[in-house]
Amino acid sequence: MRIIAVILMAGALAACSRKQEEAQAAAPPPQTRPGEVTLPADSPKLRQIKVEAVQTAQIPIDEVDAPGKLEVNPNRVSRVVTPVAGRITQVFVKLGDAVKEGQPVATIESPDADVAISAYLQADSSLGQMKANLLKAQSDFERNRDLLEHQAVARKELMNAENALAQAKAQVEQAVAAREQALRRLGLLGLKAGEFGQKITLRAPVSGKVLEMNVVQGEFRNDTNQALLTVADLSTVWVASDVPETAIRFIKLGEMLDIELSAYPNEHFRAGVRRIADSVDPTTRTVKVRAELQNPSGRLLPEMFGRVRHVETMSSMAAIPAPAILQGQSGSYVYRETAPGRFMQTPIQTGNRAGDLVGVSTGLKVGDRIVTDGVMLLKGN
Repeated sequence: MRIIAVILMAGALAACSRKQEEAQAAAPPPQTRPGEVTLPADSPKLRQIKVEAVQTAQIPIDEVDAPGKLEVNPNRVSRVVTPVAGRITQVFVKLGDAVKEGQPVATIESPDADVAISAYLQADSSLGQMKANLLKAQSDFERNRDLLEHQAVARKELMNAENALAQAKAQVEQAVAAREQALRRLGLLGLKAGEFGQKITLRAPVSGKVLEMNVVQGEFRNDTNQALLTVADLSTVWVASDVPETAIRFIKLGEMLDIELSAYPNEHFRAGVRRIADSVDPTTRTVKVRAELQNPSGRLLPEMFGRVRHVETMSSMAAIPAPAILQGQSGSYVYRETAPGRFMQTPIQTGNRAGDLVGVSTGLKVGDRIVTDGVMLLKGN
């Protein structure tokens, strides 16, 4: 009888267990709301996402954040032109070469060189003749003055000698000016007086790098306005930025701006504001601002892109890591943890950025827990 009772009891328990399992299987899954993602406790995705609490941080509320581009400092760029028409006989530098002030960069063969030398020699000879005339006029004046004192000549003779002396002095002054002008011309061409057949040497006007070249050895150049090459001193460079007119009030001459460059993503540079445009671009509604950066190592190059930032006011507010933020059709949102394994898509209004943190003005409060890593694993659910 005991055996029969045990068997009957085991059968009853098995029947109850089956009914419980069937009831559980028939029970509906937990209800989810629109925008909510639920992950089972054993889901491998739970081990791949990171959840953190919303924190408080100092976030800029009045800030300039605009694109920027490096430019050559216009105060430190020089163009080498040929002072005369002639044939380029030699070119000593290449694009990108570093040059020193006064270093030869090219030579030109030109008939104007001999013309300049001849003009100097003629002016020098004329000056010698005018000086000789002055000595004679001075002597004649003194002789006539002595004769007049002894009443050996008429006063008219002395007056004529005095006029001749004044004229001789004026001619010497003119000859001196002509000689100096001819000498300056020789200096401009880099020529020595008295040596015909010289070639004109063009030299770097400043120390720096050759940024542009428009010259070929052997060509004839008669345009004295077109630059053969451009040399720039890159020890300082400028960053140019188009600042929105709504933010230009935060920028003042002499202030320091924070510069971030795409070429050096983990570095920050400081630049002093040197120029602010006097008008607003009517198309972009921006104001051109230029600031100067020190570049002693020469690694900051013209045309590099980056961001220009300047913080006017900071405020304490809720902040979250930038990777936690997703973009949807209605704007920015995050996944907020409502319970273990349950995450609600939560719209937010973002503010400015401070490093890797982004300020949040609405949608979250300090202490809320959100997904900060692995958000894309939830987006597809």
